[in-house]
This record gives sequence, C-alpha cells and structure tokens, in this order.
Amino acid sequence: MIAIVDYDAGNIKSVEKALVHLGEECITTRVPDEIYKADKVILPGVGAFGDAMKRLNDFGLAEVIKNVALDNKPLLGICLGLQLMFESSDEMPGVAGLGILKGKILTIPSKDGYKIPHMGWNSISVKSDSRIFKDMPDTPYVYFVHSYYLKAESEEDVAASTEYIVHIHAAVEHGNIFACQFHPEKSGDTGLTILKNFCDL
Repeated sequence: MIAIVDYDAGNIKSVEKALVHLGEECITTRVPDEIYKADKVILPGVGAFGDAMKRLNDFGLAEVIKNVALDNKPLLGICLGLQLMFESSDEMPGVAGLGILKGKILTIPSKDGYKIPHMGWNSISVKSDSRIFKDMPDTPYVYFVHSYYLKAESEEDVAASTEYIVHIHAAVEHGNIFACQFHPEKSGDTGLTILKNFCDL
C-alpha cells in the first residue's frame, strides 16, 4: 500500500491516477496512522512553499513525514514535495522546511530568452546507479513546472540534473529518501517508469 499525503496540494489526484494506472494499491490520506501503516509514502505538491509548510504543520503532518523518513520507509517527494524536504526556500524566507535533507531552494534567475516559470519538457542527466531511474536512458525527457530550484548540499544525493539558466538538481536519492523536481505523473511513459521503480523498491 502506498500512502499519498493529502495536505490540499494541487497534483494529488494526478499522482493517484498514475499509481492506479500502474495497478498499485494506494490511499490518499492525512490520517497519521494510515500513513505509518503504508509500505511507501509519496509527498506530492504544487503551490507555494510557505502555504504548504503551514498546512503540513496545521494538519500535524510535518512530524509524520519526518518520522516516515527516520523509519527507513521509502518516501518520494514530487515538485513542491521535493522542495519541502529541504531546509529553506527563497520563496518564503524565514520559513523552515522539513529539513529531511540538507540543501536550499533558490530562485531561478531571469535571463533574456528564457521564461519563468520553467515549464515544459526538458532532458535530465541521470546517474547510472540511480534506483528510481533504473532501466532508463541516460538523458530522458521529463515535464517541469517550477520557478525555484534545488541546490543540494551533497552532490552524492543528486540522482539527476538539468540545465535551465542555471544548473538544477532535478532529482535526489538518499537512502530511503527520493524526490523529483519534475512531475513523473505528467511525464508520459518515462514518468510512469520512474513511479514504477519507486513502487518496486
């Protein structure tokens, strides 16, 4: 059973739909016991960093997600879900993230000829030993929608990266913790393969 954390984020239904398409048993919930009982947990997200952290705290879910991470249970963050796993974000200075991994979320700088938010299909460079990119090409195309990007403290945590104005850490893996800045649930067969790899861990 896979628990999708429900904190009123924008892409919850599309993540659920992708998992159902893969034949996975899943539940969308904000009940701590249901999250703790799940085999794996997904933290999705579309929206603002500060608002999201407030909702996670108001629902009592911030501590639950930290406990899941400490319990060595596979945990996947998607888009804003990735950003929330880190320490802070330029989007909302002074608001602490979950701090599960070390790193900062920075503003994508403006540059002539480039649009922000970074929206659309981009190739990513994948590390050969990545578990969630198993059996995939070295530079698959995935779908992004974001105005802020991850700069992880440890390069060893970076599973995939891309270039859009700056060097972007597009995915991370650290023990039982996984996260993607892009949207696997909107990235066609490539994204479904990533989700399937996570489900099969």
